[in-house]
Amino acid sequence: MSDKLYKIQDFRPIAASELLEKTQDLMADGYRLGQMCCTKVEEGLELIYSFDKEHVLLNLKITLPGAVEITSITSVCWPAFIYENEVRDLFGVTFKHSALDYDGKFFKVSEPTPWNPKN
Repeated sequence: MSDKLYKIQDFRPIAASELLEKTQDLMADGYRLGQMCCTKVEEGLELIYSFDKEHVLLNLKITLPGAVEITSITSVCWPAFIYENEVRDLFGVTFKHSALDYDGKFFKVSEPTPWNPKN
């Protein structure tokens, strides 16, 4: 593989309270949201927001103590509503000030928040 094609991913741990401001800064700098994911970790839940600019990923990593409330980024990045609703349905994280909130009914699941660590 050519060195010119290889790009290293950058993971930056941030506090949940910093998410909206960091997202605003990245969007203003020409980044786009590539994906958002959530997974269980020892400390509770880990959210990773991946932003792309010129094929370089910058990942904002947030660790939450469990299914808590976090500020939505849909005010500056509309497509995030899909990821946020998915995370709410599967993990129980609530996103305040969401531009489009399906109120926990984005997916049809057999049990509420099946991947919440508290379940």
